[in-house]
Amino acid sequence: MKAFKTLVLFLIGGGAYYTIELIWRSYSHLSMFILGGICFVLIGLINKFYSWGLPLWKQMLFATIIITVLEFMFGVILNIFLGLNIWDYGNLKFNILGQISLGYSALWFFLSLPAIFLDDWLRWKLFKEEKPRYKLF
Repeated sequence: MKAFKTLVLFLIGGGAYYTIELIWRSYSHLSMFILGGICFVLIGLINKFYSWGLPLWKQMLFATIIITVLEFMFGVILNIFLGLNIWDYGNLKFNILGQISLGYSALWFFLSLPAIFLDDWLRWKLFKEEKPRYKLF
């Protein structure tokens, strides 16, 4: 059951990430589906390591760090080492090696909130986990 749950969450997260890319940039890459799935599964684990008492803004901050670190790792491997040139943030201010930028990290902070809610709702409704409850501060 645990593998099935992880697969379902991975597919939903990957599909959501890929769709966001299509809406934002009008194109995407299969690797973004994989990245999104991994990010969504890891974001869902925040409540496994921390209690429900963790304020939402901290969950969002942790999610942002997860997404940014993974985007950097994927970017270095896919764009720099393999030369796939899937994205390049080199023209943006506050970027690191053209793979991540402060502006996109800020955007992920806000987009992580619906991801947190969706993951919690799916785990509650589909997998009979604990009903979500949130703390703002």
